[in-house]
Amino acid sequence: MALVALAAAGLAAWQVYELRSGAIEIREEVAQRLAASDSALAEARGSARQQQESIASLQGKIGALEAHVAATEGQAAALENLYQEFSRTRDDRVIAEAEQAIGIAAQQLQLAGNHEAALIALQGAEARLAAQDRGQFQALRRALVRDIERLQAAPQVDVPGIALRLETLLERVDTLPLAFAGQLDDPDPAAAGNEGASGPERASTDPSVIDFITGLARDIWREMLTLVRIERLDQSEPVLLAPAQSTYLRENLKIRLLTARLALLARDGRTFAADLAQARGWIERFFDQRDQAVQETLAELAALQALPVKVEQPTPTESIAALRMLQARSAEGQRPLNGTPAPGGAASAPAVQSPPAPPAPVQPPAAGER
Repeated sequence: MALVALAAAGLAAWQVYELRSGAIEIREEVAQRLAASDSALAEARGSARQQQESIASLQGKIGALEAHVAATEGQAAALENLYQEFSRTRDDRVIAEAEQAIGIAAQQLQLAGNHEAALIALQGAEARLAAQDRGQFQALRRALVRDIERLQAAPQVDVPGIALRLETLLERVDTLPLAFAGQLDDPDPAAAGNEGASGPERASTDPSVIDFITGLARDIWREMLTLVRIERLDQSEPVLLAPAQSTYLRENLKIRLLTARLALLARDGRTFAADLAQARGWIERFFDQRDQAVQETLAELAALQALPVKVEQPTPTESIAALRMLQARSAEGQRPLNGTPAPGGAASAPAVQSPPAPPAPVQPPAAGER
């Protein structure tokens, strides 16, 4: 049994030794593999860093090339514009200026209702055509003259005058008296004194006593007058307003007048009349209508409310039609038989077309020539 136990102990010791040696081998192999993976990872990081640097360098070169291409395209566009500008003839420039002036006049009439600006633009176009003294411009000149006469004969709104009248009303708002602040006329103190001191006692008493009695009678008479008040039942009493509310009332009235002036500049007749009607209603309700300034303000608001602020303006239709016809004739006259566009034909058309022979674009420099 002792031998068997000794043999079993030796076998167990041998197995433990084998396990330890195997574990040591495994640890060494794992360490070697970890070291190999670390070195591979370091190499991968280095290669990735090199690739990133090369990519950044390529991106810089590409950006420089794009900048050169953009600059070249800009130069080509500028050269093309210069070529088109120099290729225009004198007649084409005159027609283009007339078209621009007529377009400005139409926009001013339709969008802003500015009669003066439209008239100045049409008169300027007619003056430029008259300076050329060409027979082909006579039809367009006659159309411009008819449109100018039609604009001059059209009714106009005196916008500066109405704005000045509104400004006068704005300055007058702070001086208008409120309705509840109106005072009744005081009785004549001399008459009250004469009535209180009349009689034979005046001649027989001392002057100081007479003055005392006269003052006392005057005070009693005034107190008696305050006991009786006469008022009309068909009219509402004036509204009592606190000082802060009175200030807000005057400021709101000014705001209404300011919005009416803005509506006048925008040719908005409905808003203009509504703001003036609201201001007039506030003045009739809260201000003393017995005052002359209030009456004048109400009359002025009523007169302004009745004025039209928007008048339909005639459009230069004849000038536009004559201009289109002149452009069509100019394009037909400058069109050659072989199909090649004429040097001045591109400028007469409304849209900008390509020139007959644009200059060759400049080649961008190489990446190493930056």
